[in-house]
Amino acid sequence: MKRRAHQSAVHNVAAAWLALCGVLALSACSSSDGKDETADESPPAAQSPTASAAADPQETAKKEAIAAYGAYWREMERLYGDPSGKSAHLDQYAASAALKNAEADAKRAHDRGRIYTGRVTLSGQTVTKVDTSGTISNATVSSCLDIGKWQTVDAKTKKPVSLPENRLTKYVIVSTVEKYPEGWRVTSDEPQGKSC
Repeated sequence: MKRRAHQSAVHNVAAAWLALCGVLALSACSSSDGKDETADESPPAAQSPTASAAADPQETAKKEAIAAYGAYWREMERLYGDPSGKSAHLDQYAASAALKNAEADAKRAHDRGRIYTGRVTLSGQTVTKVDTSGTISNATVSSCLDIGKWQTVDAKTKKPVSLPENRLTKYVIVSTVEKYPEGWRVTSDEPQGKSC
């Protein structure tokens, strides 16, 4: 008798669950404004790669590393553009050698009465290597860095400082980006000495 009551209860729960699923499926297909929504629907095959990419830790790491790398260069513009260095927070985007080298180089420029104005342009950012298996996830990012519109100027007069004519202003740079508990940080930047 108890067994029959248990089976009946299970049957009732299953029936209620199926009914709920049916209602949800119908409500998802209905349109409240009367528009034909079939034109806006994507084929199921187009949605599945996005779902799997979001779940893939390596793909997520690649996207986050590239986003952090772009933010790093926006902060570098602030650091080099402010003689006091107080408006920049490069430590939120860089660590280790990349942070030390950038801060030291910007200080040298500021001590000589120079600042940098304009923008750095990044293109072709590609993650050439990613490792999410260790304690600290890391990625190697290769990109084309264009500093042609990032001018060195006198901090007081704002007049451009003369620089060597043959210097590279658009070159390949390879950087290491690591995931710290606070977020992704650029830890090394290595210009490759070749134009792009």
